[in-house]
Amino acid sequence: MGREYESGPDRESRIRRLFRFLDTKHEGHLDLAGLKRGLAKINHPLNHAGAILESIDQNGDGIITFQEFHDWVDESELQLWFMFKKLDKNGAGRLSLAEVKEAMHEAGCECHMDTINQLFELVDKKDDGYIDFDEWRDYLLFLPSTDAPKLETVLDYFLSMEHSSSEGDAFLSEETLDGMGYFLAGGIAGAVSRTCTAPFDRLKVYLIASTGPRKTATSALKKAKLGKAMRRAFEPMAQAVKDIYRVGGARSFFVGNGLNVVKIFPESAIKFGSFEAAKRFAASVEGTDVNNISSMARFMSGGIAGAVSQISVYPIDTLKFRVQCETTKNTKPKGNELLIRTAKKMWSQNGIAGFYRGLPLGMVGIFPYASIDLGLFEGMKRYYIKQTAKRLGCDEHEVKANNMIVLAIGACSGSIGATLVYPLNLLRTRLQAQGTASHPQTYDGLIDVTRKTLQKEGYKGLYRGLAPNLMKVAPSVSISYMVYENSKVAMGLK
Repeated sequence: MGREYESGPDRESRIRRLFRFLDTKHEGHLDLAGLKRGLAKINHPLNHAGAILESIDQNGDGIITFQEFHDWVDESELQLWFMFKKLDKNGAGRLSLAEVKEAMHEAGCECHMDTINQLFELVDKKDDGYIDFDEWRDYLLFLPSTDAPKLETVLDYFLSMEHSSSEGDAFLSEETLDGMGYFLAGGIAGAVSRTCTAPFDRLKVYLIASTGPRKTATSALKKAKLGKAMRRAFEPMAQAVKDIYRVGGARSFFVGNGLNVVKIFPESAIKFGSFEAAKRFAASVEGTDVNNISSMARFMSGGIAGAVSQISVYPIDTLKFRVQCETTKNTKPKGNELLIRTAKKMWSQNGIAGFYRGLPLGMVGIFPYASIDLGLFEGMKRYYIKQTAKRLGCDEHEVKANNMIVLAIGACSGSIGATLVYPLNLLRTRLQAQGTASHPQTYDGLIDVTRKTLQKEGYKGLYRGLAPNLMKVAPSVSISYMVYENSKVAMGLK
């Protein structure tokens, strides 16, 4: 494909996307440091950054504006087009390996044939055995040359790309920094949100672990006594709050939160980091931008991220549940001593397997939950951005979802996902908590815990604790997404 096949609007859009890609901090301009970050993102040797800045910066103020960048791209691509047409002797609109080798020979370039083969393979992104102008342009756009480019310059550029990635200083690529940033932002988001909602988590676990006879609101509803039905529906929750407070006051609602944060930081970091990595892999497979991957790819990325994160911290999760269930008014010891004793007890009874009780069920639950949560959040956010950009008549990159929008979308996606998979999570939690002070009942496995739960509590028992869980999930997921999105902005991540 050549320049004549690209319309004016398409060309304008492509140049603007390239500028935004290089402008990693979204400042609307590039200085030398910003240009280096952008060049590192495309693995361009940084020792050329100063020369490139000088060639683009028309007024010499050390800042590259979009207009300056646009003008420079116009001139550079024109020179590359003339060079491409000169090499394309048969006028096919593409270069074969034989044509490139012949041109190198005629230009007197002294290099091994393997080097030319490597250069050709690197530029041939479509891997179809030919180099079209798009591939030629994309690889050589930042060719460090003030004059019309020559094949010797192209060869030197290729060799410098292969053997140099910095000016001698340690410089992590932007891809590496981005990856680390997503993990860090995810960890911070998880720690903040989980601490804010720790009391609801404590209440949920207490209600799930409690399996004794309970009054229901069914009879009251049948008698049309709505007020009485409402009171009975909330009686277990109110009693649970009293019981937890009676054990140790307000601090009882934060039992296990230290362990929770230790667990959630890596879990959330891995979840968000894996989600971003999975999206980028999906984008490379689909051949599209990461923001435009299909809904199926988005949901699959969410499921994979959830599964990877849960497997990595599942032992801590199990230990946390058991510590919470061992905490009663007369429990001795408490704190770290209780934590260590519980861990030793789990190890002595079942070894390493004890820390992974309910994992298969957890995987069955987390994959659809994370798929719905992450996938739905991302999809709803993208929909909001697209519709807002369309309404305002601006580019999508200029639209940012504010905190209230992020909170609302997060609450919606998290609540829907949590409700759909709640029965699986309830059964998994009971498998993890079995044999503790709060949940002395033991089970042989998934079928046994399901059968006993249905026998004692009916199908409604599968949703026991759902209300406090949603009271926790909605703000927790909302806060998590809000902190994550703001952390990405603070770190200059896309």
